[in-house]
Amino acid sequence: MTAKKVDSKKADERLHTVEEALSRTEEFIENNQKIILIVVGVLIVIVLGFFGFRRYYLEPKEKEAQGQMFMAEMYFEQDSLSKALNGDGNYLGFLDIIDQYGLTKSADLATYYTGICYLKMGDFEQAIKYLKDFDGNDKVVAPMATGAIGDAYMELDDVDKAIGYYIDAADQSDNELTAPMLLMKAGTACEIKGNYKKALEQYQRIKKDYPRSFEGTTIDKYISFAKTKAGE
Repeated sequence: MTAKKVDSKKADERLHTVEEALSRTEEFIENNQKIILIVVGVLIVIVLGFFGFRRYYLEPKEKEAQGQMFMAEMYFEQDSLSKALNGDGNYLGFLDIIDQYGLTKSADLATYYTGICYLKMGDFEQAIKYLKDFDGNDKVVAPMATGAIGDAYMELDDVDKAIGYYIDAADQSDNELTAPMLLMKAGTACEIKGNYKKALEQYQRIKKDYPRSFEGTTIDKYISFAKTKAGE
């Protein structure tokens, strides 16, 4: 048999296989037409429902929440933390915004503010609860929330957990403002635990990655001290 005939035979076999597959597909569609139409219909309803929900419910709620949260943010800036949390009788506080606008971005931001309020008020357990509930991915706010959890654990004398959160927060942020500050907190906490080798790692990371930061300009003395204590 010539190569040409072999190729022709293989082509015929592939064509026959494709035809069989198409036939089986057509047969399946024919036998299950009603179910397929129901499934397609349900998917269409879900997609339209999602976009309708977002446009006609979620977006108006978001605008409403932003308007309500304006005053809570002002009270927060003024350190009127009770009013920031609970409102003033005319405007809602962060807790009400979380409760009434739970699916909005504003409610998520209010969760962060609530955690910080409790941290400032000395209710560290509540601070941790709300800061852990915060689900934002902002490059500044998200690491600050993680770092604030570290602050709360430091206040509760759980230094090991604090160190973990400070390092996680630094890993979340890659900028000259927050990352070196968080690494410095981690290094200081490591020193409290007597782990000068780990403290040195944080200080050296500041020197290497953020030399122009405020912390970076004075980091050499911390490196020198940690090296001495670590026996290096």
